[in-house]
Amino acid sequence: MKLKQRLAEKKILVAPGIYDALTGLIAEQAGAEAVYLSGASIAYTRLGRSDIGLVSMNEVADTVAAVRDRVSIPIVVDADNGFGNALNVQRTVRVFERMGAAALQLEDQTMPKRCGHLDGKSLISSEEMAGKIRAACDARHSEDTLIIGRTDAIAVEGFEAALDRAEAYVEAGADILFVEAPQSVDQIEKVVSRLAGRVPLMANMVEGGKTPAVDAAGLERLGYSFVIFPGGIVRAVAATARDYYSNLVGAGSNAAFRNRMFDFSGLNELIGTPEMLALGHRYDGEQA
Repeated sequence: MKLKQRLAEKKILVAPGIYDALTGLIAEQAGAEAVYLSGASIAYTRLGRSDIGLVSMNEVADTVAAVRDRVSIPIVVDADNGFGNALNVQRTVRVFERMGAAALQLEDQTMPKRCGHLDGKSLISSEEMAGKIRAACDARHSEDTLIIGRTDAIAVEGFEAALDRAEAYVEAGADILFVEAPQSVDQIEKVVSRLAGRVPLMANMVEGGKTPAVDAAGLERLGYSFVIFPGGIVRAVAATARDYYSNLVGAGSNAAFRNRMFDFSGLNELIGTPEMLALGHRYDGEQA
């Protein structure tokens, strides 16, 4: 099903965050209807660094392509601030769409950007961001490729200014609205009362972030169509990896950790190694 069609349904769409093909595959196997390729999570895992604008457009594009080769569900891609001006945005849209993105999220931060739940952000003008959204819409090959307009203005210009920016981004053509980091349930409700019914609304749940934790059912009742949990998998993997390495270095063995990990055959079953080998055998010279 196309992402646009799914977002038109009353049931909220939950998109787990991923950072590579393996996490995308596991999310799909768990029943996810879409995944969110988090720029922050790429920074965390590929660079071992914070989400402060260090990841390049090409690094994200390569990751989109790898994920698309392994999963069939829609991939929503964090395109940061488009990696430059409106012309850079257009190139980003063309490249990410070719790689397999179903939607691109664009934000109104300056360069270098930083995580929406970190302090110290700065913004481009509302007019420049509206131009970026128009440029993105003009550049996409298919109208099924959705453009998400994100504003980080709550932390910089205040809540009302963020809503005004969101209005401008709808008028510029955004298919989905993402008002980042509301700081209370009251603010979440006001986002809905001001903007619901125009385009689908997207929420971002960050464990320990600035927004109160609300589950998918609660967000659906409030009027949201779409929620992402972008970095949860990295926090879970990092906690597990710290325990794993501490155990291995301390004990000199994985014996005590075996019930928390796949063995060799288990991982190969997860990723489909037997099926891949069988497929390759079909093309062996002996079969000619």
